[in-house]
Amino acid sequence: MSLYLYLNKNTFIHRLNPITKIICLLLLFAAAMFFIHPLYLLILAGILLVIGISSGTLENLRKLWILMAMIGIFSFILWSIFYRGPTVILRYRFISVSEESLLYGLGMAVRLNIMLFSGLIFLSTTRIEDFTAGLNKLGVPFSASFALSLAFRLVPMFLGTASTIIEAQKSRGLDLDSGNIFQRIKKHIPLLIPVFVSALRTVDNLSVALESKGFGAGLKRTYYLQYDFRTADYLALSFIVVLNVFILYLRLQGVGNI
Repeated sequence: MSLYLYLNKNTFIHRLNPITKIICLLLLFAAAMFFIHPLYLLILAGILLVIGISSGTLENLRKLWILMAMIGIFSFILWSIFYRGPTVILRYRFISVSEESLLYGLGMAVRLNIMLFSGLIFLSTTRIEDFTAGLNKLGVPFSASFALSLAFRLVPMFLGTASTIIEAQKSRGLDLDSGNIFQRIKKHIPLLIPVFVSALRTVDNLSVALESKGFGAGLKRTYYLQYDFRTADYLALSFIVVLNVFILYLRLQGVGNI
């Protein structure tokens, strides 16, 4: 199984300029922040679901739906308890749950999942090198954009190393699955040492390779791949901008509040 989320497909979203996709991602994050009421956030989630279907990224959603569901459930529970509202439904000692807190908790759960799903679509349709080039074209210094894109490469690499070490130890007879959760955690702790040693070795080799290639020499960088704006990019940007303006107008009119 690939540890990277990128799906090599020839869809409308995949063919967009990386700058377009970065701007659309930021605007989708902003659109999710405008509304509080879960009903309007669910409408935005439906629009995002259509985008996910058209980009063919639902297979990645099936991989991560448990994580998104857990984040949504915990967000709903926590905000329902700590948010205060006048219409109290349940009160037990210092804990009170109101109608407003339930709506707010559900809205926050939907909002977080919208942002996660937006990022999932972006990572599923954008190569890491395209992401780096897009950030650089937007004015982000190359060192910063390279460091950010490097995180997307190193995290799956470390997860793959950890998985390899665990499987190697299991093949040698190490029992990691028996016992309660605390006993299993205790068994995994010694495996952190080879994972960290491998991570340090990888980082050291990477730093030597970057130095040998003159990284940070101060010269203006050029790119083999050139990204041009096409009609599809203008259409995608226009749709997202109009959507954000419409949502902002509704929010200023008091729509979408609790």
